Amino acid sequence: MKRATTFLLVSALLIAAPAVSTAASKAKEAAVASNDHQQPEMIEMADQIWAYAETALREVQSAAVLADYAEARGFKVERGVAEMPTAFIATYGMGKPVIGVMGEYDALPGISQKAQPTQEPYEEGAAGHGCGHNLFGTASLAAAVAIKELIADGELQGTIRFYGTPAEESVGGKVYMVRAGLFDDVDVALAWHPADEISADTDSSKALADFIVEFKGKTAHASADPWNGRSSLDAIELFTHGINLMREHIKPTARIHYVIQDGGNVPNVVPDYAKIWCWVRDTDHVGVNDLLERARAIAEGAALASGTEATFTLQAGDWEMVPNFEGSKIVHDNFTWLGPLEFTAKEQEFAKEIQRVTDKEPVGLKGEIQPLDLDPGLPEGGSTDVADVSWKVPTLHFSVTTAAYDAPWHAWPVVAAGGMSIGHKGMNYAAKTLAATMVDLYENPEARAAIKKEFDERTEGTVYKPYIPDAPPPVPAEVLEAQAE
Repeated sequence: MKRATTFLLVSALLIAAPAVSTAASKAKEAAVASNDHQQPEMIEMADQIWAYAETALREVQSAAVLADYAEARGFKVERGVAEMPTAFIATYGMGKPVIGVMGEYDALPGISQKAQPTQEPYEEGAAGHGCGHNLFGTASLAAAVAIKELIADGELQGTIRFYGTPAEESVGGKVYMVRAGLFDDVDVALAWHPADEISADTDSSKALADFIVEFKGKTAHASADPWNGRSSLDAIELFTHGINLMREHIKPTARIHYVIQDGGNVPNVVPDYAKIWCWVRDTDHVGVNDLLERARAIAEGAALASGTEATFTLQAGDWEMVPNFEGSKIVHDNFTWLGPLEFTAKEQEFAKEIQRVTDKEPVGLKGEIQPLDLDPGLPEGGSTDVADVSWKVPTLHFSVTTAAYDAPWHAWPVVAAGGMSIGHKGMNYAAKTLAATMVDLYENPEARAAIKKEFDERTEGTVYKPYIPDAPPPVPAEVLEAQAE
C-alpha cells in the first residue's frame, strides 16, 4: 500500500502542479446564492436534528428530515439502502460526471447539552451532537440542492447524488454502503466535518479496527469449590495484562483502547462469562492488521492459561484516508474566494466562556483560513468511515469552524455551539464551499482528470478489504420492528 512516505513523495510532485482556477463563474455565484436562500430552512433542519440527537442506526427522525427535504426539492430518494433503514441516497440529473456528497446525522450517547456556554444537559442522560453531525448532513444536502437547481436550469451537466450516511460514530455506515457498491459509479466524492478551524484537509486519518473478545469458562462457588471453576474474569485479566505488555512493543503511532463490559455479577461466584470491547488504531491498515493478529494471539493465550474458551469477533473499523492534494487545492481556493468566516462579539464571548470553564486559553473562535499544508506528515487523532469511501472513489475533505478553538471534542462544548449561531454560520460556510467546489468539478474536466490521476497513483496495488463482518449491518431490533409495522 501507499504509506505516508509515499504520500509525501507524491506531494512533492504535486506542489508544482498548477491549481485549478476558481474564479467566480455564473454557476458558482448562483450556487452560493442558493445556499444563502436556503439558510432559514438549513437552520431549522439542523436544530431539529440537534434536538432529536439520535445515535447510530437509530437516526429515524433525523434521516427523515433530510430525505423529505431532498424529495420535496425534486430529488429521487431511495430510502433504506445497504440494509440500513436510516441510510438513503438522493439523486438528480443524468449522465456523467457523477458527483457525490456525503452527510452524517448520528449523535453520541450521554452528552446532552443546552445551547449555552456552561454545562447543563438538554435532557438528562440523553445523547448529543458532540461531533456536529446535525450541521454536517444539513450543509451537505443544501449544497446538493444548489447543484440540483443548476442542473435543472441547464447551467451544469451531469448527476448530483447526496448520500445520507448513518452510524459514523460506531459501526461505520459508509463502509456498508461501499460494500453494497453504492459509490461504484461516482467520479468524485466530497465531505466536510465540523471543527475548530477552516482547512482543506490534506492529511490522512488513523485506521481502526473494533473487536470484541468473549471468554467462556465454568462457574463454581468462589469459597465452597473454586477448584471446580474456570474463571472468565481471570481470562480477561490475562488478556488485558498481555495487551498492556504489548504496548511497550508497538509503534508510537499505534493506539489501543478497551472497556470491560462483563466480568461477572457477584464476588462469591466464579464467573463463567466475560466480555471486553477493544479498539486498535495505527497510521494505516497494515499496522492495524498486525495489531489485530497480535491481540487475537493474546486472547488465545489467555484462554489457554485460564482454561476457558475465547471468541474473537471483528465488529467494525475504518481504513486510513486517501488524501487528494489536487482536490484540496480547489477547496482551498474556494475558501479564499469566499473569504474568512466572521463571528460577532457575542459569539466570540460564548466561545471564550466555554474555553474558560474547560481550562483552555480563552482565544475564542478561529474564522481565518488556514494555509494549505502539502506536507502534513503522519495522521493524528481519530478515524472516520469517509476514509473507506476514499479507497473506492477520489474523495475531497475539509473542515470548517463550528466550535470554540481547542474545545474538547465528543463532549458538551461542541454540542452547545452546534445548537446556536456559531454552528449555523459554520454550516452555511461549509455548504457554500461544497457547492462552489462541485461547480468547479462539473465545469472543469481537467480538474476531475487530475484528481483521478492522483487517486490512481495513491491506491495502486492495494486491495481494499473492509473491517466489517460478512453479515448485514447490526441494526437495532426496535428499528427493524418499527420498519416492519
